[in-house]
Amino acid sequence: MAVQETVQQDSYTDTVGRMRALEGKYNLLRDRMLIINNNMIEQYKKNITETRTINEDIKEIKIDLFKIKETIKHLVEEFELFARKEDVKFLEKYINLWNPVKFVTTEEMNKAIESHHTKKEETKKVKDGSK
Repeated sequence: MAVQETVQQDSYTDTVGRMRALEGKYNLLRDRMLIINNNMIEQYKKNITETRTINEDIKEIKIDLFKIKETIKHLVEEFELFARKEDVKFLEKYINLWNPVKFVTTEEMNKAIESHHTKKEETKKVKDGSK
């Protein structure tokens, strides 16, 4: 019986040792799980903050993009009002045809008319004097 008690006692000690080892492993696992959970919560909060910042940036970019589109639209409308190359060539052709540089000013025209009248009177006097 003493041998049987010793075997039972060794079996009991072995079981207690195994249970303590399992409890130690369980405690280690629990601590690791708490650390992992805390890290996940911190990362989640960080991700939420970053997501909000990114969403705000996206809203600003959308507003800027809308302003750029409106500006480009306005520029296109303004460019449509500009003269085209063909229009400028057409005007250039007629300006060269008319040659406004050779146009006479009112003052020059009055002098020419006065000069013409003076010559006419002189020729009239010459004709009258020769008769």
